[in-house]
Amino acid sequence: MLQLTINGEPKDLPEPLTVADLLARLGFDRRKVAVEVNEMVVPAARHAEQRLGAGDRVEVVTLVGGGAPDPQPPADKPLVIGKFTFHSRLITGTGKYADYEQMRDCLAASGCEVTTVAVRRERLIDKEGRNILDYLDLKRYTILPNTAGCFSAEDAVRHARLARELLANLGNPGADWVKLECLGDKKTLLPDPVATLQATEQLVKEGLQVLVYTSDDPIMARRLKEAGAASVMPAGSPIGSGQGVLNPNNIRIILEYLKDGDPDYPVIVDAGVGTASDVTVAMELGCDGVLLNTGIAHAQDPLRMAHAMRHACEAGRLAWLAGRIPRKLYAQASSPMEGRIAPSR
Repeated sequence: MLQLTINGEPKDLPEPLTVADLLARLGFDRRKVAVEVNEMVVPAARHAEQRLGAGDRVEVVTLVGGGAPDPQPPADKPLVIGKFTFHSRLITGTGKYADYEQMRDCLAASGCEVTTVAVRRERLIDKEGRNILDYLDLKRYTILPNTAGCFSAEDAVRHARLARELLANLGNPGADWVKLECLGDKKTLLPDPVATLQATEQLVKEGLQVLVYTSDDPIMARRLKEAGAASVMPAGSPIGSGQGVLNPNNIRIILEYLKDGDPDYPVIVDAGVGTASDVTVAMELGCDGVLLNTGIAHAQDPLRMAHAMRHACEAGRLAWLAGRIPRKLYAQASSPMEGRIAPSR
């Protein structure tokens, strides 16, 4: 095999090999590229005769649009949750996808850095013998284990402990935190406030960073923060319902209460997101992030929706930072009223 460095990347290729052979193997149209070997330009007329040797450094270039790149929006501070820091404010789930390949592609399209995974013995291996962990890049994503499906504080704590053990074995930093869900009933999947508070207190004692799924009750949200929750995550609407943010006023009150004297405390809307505009609404309220799953996984085109959710989260955040104009009862002309021609008689 011939060892070359092509555009900065080492490659092993069969020999003998000419420049023309290399371009054909790489799928390049030789009329649209220029080639340099060991810092010397190889004219197109010599591509077929120029043989490559071991250790050669090859550069293949083409023309691209010139000029300055598009202006970037003003820098934003990162999302900080406990000991973790992220640039993306969108957290996505891994459930309900048609297959693992679709899940993998949608996670990438969403731009998320955090993805949630439930602890399930019956779902560890699918019917084809594949493990979900084979489709998650553990160097790219921080795994946020959740206690979905737990209806008591005791079960939620057990699930959190098992998740910590599993992720510690994998060397993923997600071993240090958990998304806590303690559900009240199977029909509404609303949280049980008493069990949620009990489990939060216990898991905080055990050293976990706890992100808590809760209702949009501001008093409960305040209690959970006082119990040591790293983030309070009020539901926009019931899990998987796609109804969006049903009670924006309560979310505003939660933001006011939890950020009073602590403006960087993360409040993340969790559950009920149905489409991109729901994400934007949550972010424009001043929430620090959005966690969703069904809104992407059950869309008619999940991959397109993943892209949409990403842009919606970024747009909502930018709009919140920019500050919307005040709502007014009456119109206000954009064009000046002065300097108009005389009205017709």
